[in-house]
Amino acid sequence: MSFAGQHIVVTGASTGIGRATAGLLAKRGAKVSLFARRADVLAAAVAEIGANAAFAVADISDKAQLLAALASAEAQRGPIDGLFANAGTGGAFAPIADYDDAVFDAVMATNVKSALWAIQRVLPGMSARRRGAILLTGSLSSERGMANNVGYVASKHAVLGLARAVALEAAPHNVRCNCIIPGFIDTPMLAQLPPGAKEALGRDIPQGRVGTSEEMAEVAVFLLSDAASHVTGQSWAVDGGVLGTLKVR
Repeated sequence: MSFAGQHIVVTGASTGIGRATAGLLAKRGAKVSLFARRADVLAAAVAEIGANAAFAVADISDKAQLLAALASAEAQRGPIDGLFANAGTGGAFAPIADYDDAVFDAVMATNVKSALWAIQRVLPGMSARRRGAILLTGSLSSERGMANNVGYVASKHAVLGLARAVALEAAPHNVRCNCIIPGFIDTPMLAQLPPGAKEALGRDIPQGRVGTSEEMAEVAVFLLSDAASHVTGQSWAVDGGVLGTLKVR
């Protein structure tokens, strides 16, 4: 899976899955542009990754900031061959009747609209060049319901639908689009759980443990690579078997 000469953009790239994927892409020869909101964390990530990496500070839920970052990345590093729209937010936990409109709108802007805006920006160029790969980060909530988190669940269902719609439109132009589905992955978000919660989650996973960002990155890089040239419109879970099995206690 060589990415020599390819320019890949990764959003939500300063930590967790995005950071691990950006690093692995760079190791395999890609020019990687990392987008996130925190300049200091991005700068540290780029320094660690090396010369193949550069960054742009952007709140991807702000369309103007996102488009400016994409334009800057393309001006500096050339046409965008791959997009990993990974940035996301969890919103708030509340019953449906009490779910705040502003929170719902913010979740949709970060998780869905930002992916749509980025795709609208990069897809025409990919189609004209007749090559490109787009990967969106979904969730177990792309495939399953969850009580008291309607904004997140609705947004992640929408992300999977967006990936499938883009895949169909882009296929005649030799551009692919897939959705990666993280299970319970050991990221900074999971680290915010109360003591013991991560271990409890792990016991409910068929493999008996939570996954790692590095395991996610391996699959993400595959789906962005030419090795996955006949894979498009797919929901690809990296979850230790959660979605595909029924664990009976």
